[in-house]
Amino acid sequence: MGQTIQILETVEVGNILMVTTDRTLTGQDGESFTGPVTAAAVDSFAARLSVRLFETDSNIDHVYVMSNALSIRRQGGWTPEAIDTTRNTIASFFRFYPDREN
Repeated sequence: MGQTIQILETVEVGNILMVTTDRTLTGQDGESFTGPVTAAAVDSFAARLSVRLFETDSNIDHVYVMSNALSIRRQGGWTPEAIDTTRNTIASFFRFYPDREN
């Protein structure tokens, strides 16, 4: 149940991964979080997604979400595995049940 968020583009610039999606997660006023505690204190889609990202990768230390774009900072840079995990976390954010294999 729920729909997969399509990742339209990912661009890595140093410690920052910029992700563009097909879904709007905030209004034109962006939301910025520096850890799971600051994100958990806010009740919004961007905050909930940020909490998941922080929980998924302990090297992520900053998430900024504006409309359908995310800027995610990761200490130590981005590995292909970290990018894949982050993309999957974002893509499955609105999914409530895992896909079943037939």
